[in-house]
Amino acid sequence: MKKQDSEILNQRQEELAERLDPNWLPQADTPIFSAGNIHYEISARTQAINYGGLGLAVLLVKSVGLADELDKSLHLLKRHHPYHESDHILNMVYNIVTGGQCLEDLEIRRQDVGYLDALNAQRIPDPTTEGDFLRRFQEQDVITFMDTINRVRSRIWREQQSDKRRLAIIDVDGTITETMGETKEKADFAYNGKWGYCPLVVSLANTQEPLYIINRPASRPSHDGAVKIMDRAVNWARDANFARVRLRGDTDFSLTTEFDRWTREGVEFVFGIDAHPSFIRIAEGLSEKSYEPLERSAKWTVKTTPRTRPFNVKKAVVREKGYENRRLQAEHVAEVEYTPSKAKAKENEKYRMVILRKNISVEKGEEHLFDDIVYFFYVTNISCSELTAKDVVRQANLRCNQENLIEQLKNGVKATRLPVAEFVGNWAYMVVGALAWSLKIWLGLVLPRRLNASQLITMEFRRFCNEVMQIPAQILNRGRRLIFRLLGYNRWVEVLLEGSQHLKATAFA
Repeated sequence: MKKQDSEILNQRQEELAERLDPNWLPQADTPIFSAGNIHYEISARTQAINYGGLGLAVLLVKSVGLADELDKSLHLLKRHHPYHESDHILNMVYNIVTGGQCLEDLEIRRQDVGYLDALNAQRIPDPTTEGDFLRRFQEQDVITFMDTINRVRSRIWREQQSDKRRLAIIDVDGTITETMGETKEKADFAYNGKWGYCPLVVSLANTQEPLYIINRPASRPSHDGAVKIMDRAVNWARDANFARVRLRGDTDFSLTTEFDRWTREGVEFVFGIDAHPSFIRIAEGLSEKSYEPLERSAKWTVKTTPRTRPFNVKKAVVREKGYENRRLQAEHVAEVEYTPSKAKAKENEKYRMVILRKNISVEKGEEHLFDDIVYFFYVTNISCSELTAKDVVRQANLRCNQENLIEQLKNGVKATRLPVAEFVGNWAYMVVGALAWSLKIWLGLVLPRRLNASQLITMEFRRFCNEVMQIPAQILNRGRRLIFRLLGYNRWVEVLLEGSQHLKATAFA
């Protein structure tokens, strides 16, 4: 960072700390909001944008070689007149990371001269052109698109420290993407009556990166086509030099026909498995000594004085109106050996079935009706020396964090807006949205530790756009340099200043 930039940064930090001092003007006679007598003027020469963080995203794309890989792998256009495949894809990605929520928002950027200057582009594709581009995708093109992104992802992970690559945890789940459009190709009704698609999401749980998204009609079961994609994700993890790979999924993905093969290939797994009547009989037949109490760890550590819990209004209303209420009393775990009937294991090779027993008190008003015993089952090929029965349950519960990723893809990135009528075109847009989310993760992985950029990995997308991307900046083109002169200040300005220097000096092989 330049000495002048460092001095200005320190000055801005001091000024902000002074303005936010809680002891400043504790008692005011007039309202704090006192702006008035406002006049508007227009600059004659200077262009500015509200997306000062965009430059960091552009530098990241160049540093990891994403644009080159896209143009090398995807061949959707007969002529580049004037746009390349990477131009179309990155146009949509940059629209998303700067806060755009749909293709129509591209028109706002297209009419913004400062935005065009920031990309050093004469012009960018309009929304209609991007819709036409999405329609060019065939199914194999989308797979190639995802594989290309994952090749770049592998480069980034190979540069990470070895302790981060000890274990790749791959989560898999399906979700329902609802649409009001009646002309969406291959749309169907889901089990819950929703009209739309049922994309399969395979992600790296370590950083919540979506590895593969497979679009399907909403009527398809969650596990449909999952094996092939899960195997692709395993191969990606090994290509990225992870020492071990672990698959996680709910009961829909306990595909017993694949257990032996995965075990022979050295793939670990933890899956939920349906509570079959025979399993329940086994659980009920175990002695009480076979069960151990399961204690849940606290979600967070109180760093100051614990606060008094507020009055539970909902609980009081449930009791007052005599509604049925189910309250967890206790949890216990046990385990037994398990050999699936569809996957005969080798001699002396058994899987572990972990049984979670929940004691639920059923109440109505103030009256206790009865205790309900509910069983949950998990199957794994990981030894008890590596994961105890309690750890297996915790591993299975951690898989629920993928729901947060799916929520971000749906309502943060807006990757499931389904902008066109074609099935594969909407699938391609989902992958574009997933790429925009991945850029945020990649910044957290490649920027220097001293900048605390790792916070970007867990940051919600809306906050990322508001805090990191949307910082006002002048755009200057001087001496073959494209300068983003930041006009605003927040705590991420230092990351932009130092991170840009780091990315320009870094190239991923």
